Amino acid sequence: MTGLVILIPVALGLGMAGLAAFFWAMKRGQFEDLDGAALRILNDDEDEDMPPAAED
Repeated sequence: MTGLVILIPVALGLGMAGLAAFFWAMKRGQFEDLDGAALRILNDDEDEDMPPAAED
């Protein structure tokens, strides 16, 4: 029974911390461009970033 006295406030505190983190991320615009990150993986821009290969 005394375990519940400790665990219930801890669980409520963690839930409130998670909810506060979610609202903080929403306020900072973390969820504005959901499609951009999904489509960024399809871009093939690696060839432009790599230096030319050395020829022997």
